[in-house]
Amino acid sequence: MTANKKTTTNVNKASASERGNASAASMKAWHTLPGDAALQSLESRLDGLTPSEAKARLARHGPNQLPEVKRRTIAAMIADQFKDFMILLLIGAAVVSGVIGEPQDTIAILVIVLLNAVIGFVQEIRAERAMEALKKLAAPNAVVRREGQTLEIPAVNIVSGDIVLLEAGRIVPADLRLLEVASLRIAEAVLTGESMPVEKTVDAVPDHDAALGDRKNMAYKGTQVVYGRGVGVVAETGISTELGRIANLLGSEKEVKTPLQKRLAVFGRNLGLAALAICALVFVVGVMRGEDVVLMFLTAVSLAVAAVPEALPAVVTITLALGARRMVRTHALIRKLPAVETLGSVTYICTDKTGTLTQNKMKAERFSVNGSMVSGRPAICNESWTWLLRGAALCNDVSAAGEQEEQSTVGDPTEVALYEVAAEGGFRREHLEEDWPRIDEIPFDSERKCMTTFHTSPEGGWVSFTKGAAEVIVDRSLDRLGEDGTLPLDSERIGREIEAMADDGLRVLGIAMRRWKDMPSSFAPEEVEKDLTFVGLAGLMDPPRPEAEEAIGLCKSAGIRPVMITGDHPATALAIARRLGIADGPDDILTGKELAALSLDEFERIVQEVRVYARVAPEQKVKIVRALQDKGEFVAMTGDGVNDAPALKRAEIGVAMGITGTDVAKEASHMILLDDNFATIVHAVREGRRIYDNIRKFVKYTMTSNSGEIWTIFLAPFLGLPIPLLPIHILWINLVTDGLPGLAYAAEPEEKGLMTRPPKPPKETLFAHGLGAQIIWIGLLMGAASLATQGWAFYTDHAHWQTMVFTVLCLSQLGNALAIRSDRESLF
Repeated sequence: MTANKKTTTNVNKASASERGNASAASMKAWHTLPGDAALQSLESRLDGLTPSEAKARLARHGPNQLPEVKRRTIAAMIADQFKDFMILLLIGAAVVSGVIGEPQDTIAILVIVLLNAVIGFVQEIRAERAMEALKKLAAPNAVVRREGQTLEIPAVNIVSGDIVLLEAGRIVPADLRLLEVASLRIAEAVLTGESMPVEKTVDAVPDHDAALGDRKNMAYKGTQVVYGRGVGVVAETGISTELGRIANLLGSEKEVKTPLQKRLAVFGRNLGLAALAICALVFVVGVMRGEDVVLMFLTAVSLAVAAVPEALPAVVTITLALGARRMVRTHALIRKLPAVETLGSVTYICTDKTGTLTQNKMKAERFSVNGSMVSGRPAICNESWTWLLRGAALCNDVSAAGEQEEQSTVGDPTEVALYEVAAEGGFRREHLEEDWPRIDEIPFDSERKCMTTFHTSPEGGWVSFTKGAAEVIVDRSLDRLGEDGTLPLDSERIGREIEAMADDGLRVLGIAMRRWKDMPSSFAPEEVEKDLTFVGLAGLMDPPRPEAEEAIGLCKSAGIRPVMITGDHPATALAIARRLGIADGPDDILTGKELAALSLDEFERIVQEVRVYARVAPEQKVKIVRALQDKGEFVAMTGDGVNDAPALKRAEIGVAMGITGTDVAKEASHMILLDDNFATIVHAVREGRRIYDNIRKFVKYTMTSNSGEIWTIFLAPFLGLPIPLLPIHILWINLVTDGLPGLAYAAEPEEKGLMTRPPKPPKETLFAHGLGAQIIWIGLLMGAASLATQGWAFYTDHAHWQTMVFTVLCLSQLGNALAIRSDRESLF
């Protein structure tokens, strides 16, 4: 049983001696100010504002909430769906079809137009939810001190200068300059991307441009307290907070059109102009030849309508929908259909590290005991390893439930990693404490950077285990544990081991012990945590996902450049990037501070060479995306936090995490990874390429068919032949032979070597790689076959010459549909 458990808490307070220049507050660099200077600048005090002061400030500055975004009306969103040139062209085609007496064509075209409008409208509604999701992060209530009294008030009523009390589980209600902390740790991943909770202090941070993750004396609105407690003064509220700045970025950042939307817009505009030119030319030539003016007008208009592939929007929509359905099976949920194809055009994937490339779970990867370094879980073969794992298990506050096979653990990620490696080695704390009961402890403190637990030893007496930052443990150690007792401490050798682990991106912890014949008279840390016996080191990290390295390699073979963007420490980021093959060395990494010092023009000169970004701010993620887009790249951006939302919205395709992602990130994204796995993005890229290939095949097919019709009708008069087809024939061929084969293309499997060819150049049109020439000459071939049939039948007085032309043209188009199934292999 545990006896008289007492806890020693070391509370750090901002001392009066920290006074500095309060004028710095005007720059809103609150982290640079000493605590009392921040209080003075905010005209506040530790016992809080008076109710009248708070009321006056609330009236002057407004409530602590994000402003309402001016939302577009439903009518405006509906009208936006009909602005595209191709859609307007189809509406014109529907009107013409109705005028010439083909109501079925009018209905079919209008159904296609309305279907596209409904899909677009639903996407607009989803986009509007992003700001609403952002507001949900605001804390509903907060504990404040006013006139010396502790009150719980709605967070919306907090004002600058209020004194806020924080404790585990609370959401930080505003941006705070911390004044007191007691083992305070705050999870800031939603703002910084930092995978580990941040240990907070009260000391001023002199670097004016320090990244958010390095401003350890600040607590930011929307983040969560996971451990300890603290007191802070409200520095910023509402839109002035870091969360508010992101809201501004999200509201001002417009989505860019996807590659497919850009290509179809150009295609539709050019096609419309070509259709009008063809209409005018056929009409003029026919009238000059002496044909009936009304007949030639109807023929020219029908031909112009036929030149417009009205099935294209339907085929594209259905192809994308089927692709989205296939992607769900591989854990990729598509929120906006054009994103399906966009993935096939991506040239850069800017990915978060934590949880996407890594397992989002700390793991003990390397150990050093008694002069030997071991990777992976050590085999229990000597006394030193036994004491290391015993210390890792007992000097640990993780709570666990369930059997070992199905055990769930709750606690600090670092402690969970040590708990698990000890349990795997046969040292499960729950069992150990039966023989080594904990009788006292000194909790972890950010100043001491260590913790200590006391246990009764089954061999008699007592044992204390101390765990903490490796350098601290070495400094407090007198000797080290060997196989046959204690040995002299080799601080230099251990220092080299610590440095080697740190260079590989590992978080290095030291474990030491001390035997006690008698319980110490005082449990003061300075008396107990000294003269220790050093046991060993443990190097921990959030390791890469096993499949991530293969996925990175596949990206490279496909001509896609993966880039890591993280809020983590540069050394950690670079270590993971090296292991995955993203980066080679320090020249490939850029920090947020270095990025901030570069203008956009300067940055654009080097942006294509950078492979890793560390300690970046939200607006810098947008800057990275913009710079790459300015260089002509198509960018996929992944993210899970609030800080990622503006960049997700700006990128050609934003990819949010389904498991760890915030609602804000999901609503701003185009695609959600249901398994938070980078490899899923690569699977989605493969599907996007297949879909673009199939859409391009349909364009090739339908335009070749339309070309055949145009050449047949246009050249007939020059050969002395009558108009070979009536307007109804043209519209029927166009409607039937375009639509159904086009739907078949939606299900075509991928071609060989799909992921070994480079991405399509960003400025490449639908007619690249000779597609335009093929449309012309294959159309000429169809037209020649049709005109040859017409000439033979007409000049031999065959009564059904028009039916024969109609049949030859239809069958040649269907034969062409089979030949186009592959761009690289023969039909046979």
